Amino acid sequence: MEPDWANAVWRKSGHSDSGACVEVATSAGWVGVRDTKDAGSGPVLQFNRSEWVAFLAGVASGEFTMERLSRP
Repeated sequence: MEPDWANAVWRKSGHSDSGACVEVATSAGWVGVRDTKDAGSGPVLQFNRSEWVAFLAGVASGEFTMERLSRP
C-alpha cells in the first residue's frame, strides 16, 4: 500500500524554531518527513520502519551532530 501524505497527521517538534522546522507523519507503514515552510506542497522524504529506526538510533548516539557531519 502506498502512503497517503495528503491525509496524514503531521507533527512538528517542540524544538523547532521559526523558519527551521520539519514535520513528521506516518502513513501505510511509512514515515514521511517534510519542510514545514512548504505548507504541504513540497516533497516528502519517505522511510520504511527499519530505515527510520536506524536513523533515530544514529541521532540518539550522536552520529549526526554538525561537528561529526563536517568531518571527512
